[in-house]
Amino acid sequence: MKIAIVKLSALGDIVHAMVALQFIKQAYPECRIDWLVESGFSAVLEDNPHIDQILPIDLKALKRNKRLFFQQLSLLRQYADKHYDCVIDAQGLLKSAICARLLASQTAGFDRDSIREKAASLFYRNRIAYPYDANTIDRNVAVIGLPLEVEITPQQIREKKPFLYYSEEDADLQNFFSSDKPNVVFVIGSTWPSRNYPKQKYLKVIETLDANSLISWGNEQEKQSADWIAERCAKAKVLKKIDLKQLKFVLAKADLVIGNDTGPTHMAWGLNRPSITLFGPTPVSRVYQTTINKVLKSPSTVNPFKLNKNDFSINEIPEQSIIDLALTLLTRNAANG
Repeated sequence: MKIAIVKLSALGDIVHAMVALQFIKQAYPECRIDWLVESGFSAVLEDNPHIDQILPIDLKALKRNKRLFFQQLSLLRQYADKHYDCVIDAQGLLKSAICARLLASQTAGFDRDSIREKAASLFYRNRIAYPYDANTIDRNVAVIGLPLEVEITPQQIREKKPFLYYSEEDADLQNFFSSDKPNVVFVIGSTWPSRNYPKQKYLKVIETLDANSLISWGNEQEKQSADWIAERCAKAKVLKKIDLKQLKFVLAKADLVIGNDTGPTHMAWGLNRPSITLFGPTPVSRVYQTTINKVLKSPSTVNPFKLNKNDFSINEIPEQSIIDLALTLLTRNAANG
């Protein structure tokens, strides 16, 4: 059986869908699984033994240059020559649904009441009903598993094997890590300003923890915030600019990851590394809490059907709450290590 999964973006959403792969392979050991993804995120899928081929596409480039449309269409038609038995759109957007239908006629995805862009469901032959406000990870495994008659339970997800892989270690990055103190990676940026915990409060957390604190960053604004923290605290180290392959290496080596509701903190969950994810304007139903993966939510009420980008309540999460939870997780990690 040849299966194609369409999950174009974003980083955290791709990670949440990837957890299903190990269970699909358990059910169908001989199946072939390919994955259609925006080229900028393809590295997070690399080296995964459950993926036979990554199918990169650059739909985002069309926003800059409409003339690339026929180039991307031609690429999809080349992928369609693989003759898939089932194409699953785990994204639920109109553009991802069209891509799925171009790959094969036997398509599956959410029904119209389970997605924001309801017209996308018109492109699916097999429509999966699942509440839009349900846990994001449960939604992803349902839309991927159910069309293949594979039921993936919450217990299986909690007992998952880590599923992000890197092919080699990075000697330069290894030098950032300490051998005698716990290594805590801080993820200080995200796509919305209102999802970012204040740098002043991150500084207080880093000052208080007896740890080697590594700050990751993805753009110049985040780099400036990281430098601001490091200038005021000798315990903080600003990581060099890294790509997704190197990010997997960094997170896999961390004793704890602390950060906003964004891709790298969700990657820590995918790597089975201890984590604390900070939530303000987004719902905590985006993650699975485990004995090592915890969340702290601001006091605001979130409407999952209409997120409020002007909700800056993440600022109200007390630094001491993060510190106390971090100490608990580090102590537990040291006891198990």
